[in-house]
Amino acid sequence: MFERFSSGYYLGELYVEPHGGDRAVIQRVDHERVNEQLYADGEGVERLDAPLVMKLDGGHIPVTGDDDVPSGTLALPQALADETLPDRRNVLLA
Repeated sequence: MFERFSSGYYLGELYVEPHGGDRAVIQRVDHERVNEQLYADGEGVERLDAPLVMKLDGGHIPVTGDDDVPSGTLALPQALADETLPDRRNVLLA
């Protein structure tokens, strides 16, 4: 889903759409998979539900998991969405 882009970011492409919630979310299984792939070190009990920080259009957004979001989709609260959405976008993951 994400590939190393630089020393501080991973790059991925997601379908970005507005939603009625109060936080940015991706599909819970995708969220856990990315957390495990990028942040888990394989030692002891590790949290896979910590928010991911994604950079979209110059702003950093905490993103959590949600079962109601389709895989490969980033759902943004209406307050963060703009008139160009929905659309496929490159997203940076810090």
